[in-house]
Amino acid sequence: MLFLNNIEVFYSDVIQVLKGVSLEVSGGSIIALLGGNGAGKSTTLKAISGLLGAELGKVTSGSITWDNRRIENENPEKVARMGIIQVVEGRAIFEHLTTEENLLVGANMRSNMAEIKEDLAMVYNYFTRLESLRKRISGYLSGGEQQMLVLGRAMMARPKLMLLDEASLGLSPVLVGEIFDIIKRFNVESKTGVLVVEQNVRIALLLAQYAYVMENGRIVLDGPAEALKENEDIKEFYMGLGKFDQRKSYRDVKHYKRRKRWLG
Repeated sequence: MLFLNNIEVFYSDVIQVLKGVSLEVSGGSIIALLGGNGAGKSTTLKAISGLLGAELGKVTSGSITWDNRRIENENPEKVARMGIIQVVEGRAIFEHLTTEENLLVGANMRSNMAEIKEDLAMVYNYFTRLESLRKRISGYLSGGEQQMLVLGRAMMARPKLMLLDEASLGLSPVLVGEIFDIIKRFNVESKTGVLVVEQNVRIALLLAQYAYVMENGRIVLDGPAEALKENEDIKEFYMGLGKFDQRKSYRDVKHYKRRKRWLG
């Protein structure tokens, strides 16, 4: 179990990004963290994985607990060894290594070669395209292939909890569907928990069992994914659907108000 209890995050001891964020991820579940740019979603993931320190960020109050152990402001290597693996936004691959070498990097904390070979075969089973590209220099892969590669590399670490940051960014709708189907399959077969940060609200609510919505560093709404898909605020503010399911554009709208429960 992962628990975030009322955490606040500051960068450089000056800029406050998270303002009392609380959420939980139970073992084997898929939880979505939704919101627009600048809401604090990526900062939340970095607070969990320990990557805040690299950006002069720090959890200044509240607690993050993983399997009954406090991990806020912990060394990211120690967090990874506990089984929490983050897939950062932007497809951070080792461009001069081959596809297979990149995947093996994901297993660098493990020593059982038989299990590593077994998991390599598992990744190639999930991402069949990567097997045919195993000897190709990864810098020459397409954007979609690189996204498959970073996901496969995370799987090679045998995570207990996977943190996915904008896995759909820049991909075609068909490829997004394919990748999220694989994430769901991996979750079911490995019992790995997943906390997924997404701006693509539709696909995230199809994938997750439960979701949290962030705005301006706060959780403003949460609930079962099935219920949030029918929530009028979600439809209007994140799916572009107004009353009578008419698509809405805010390009020509200068101002609109949130409902009262979203304030504060």
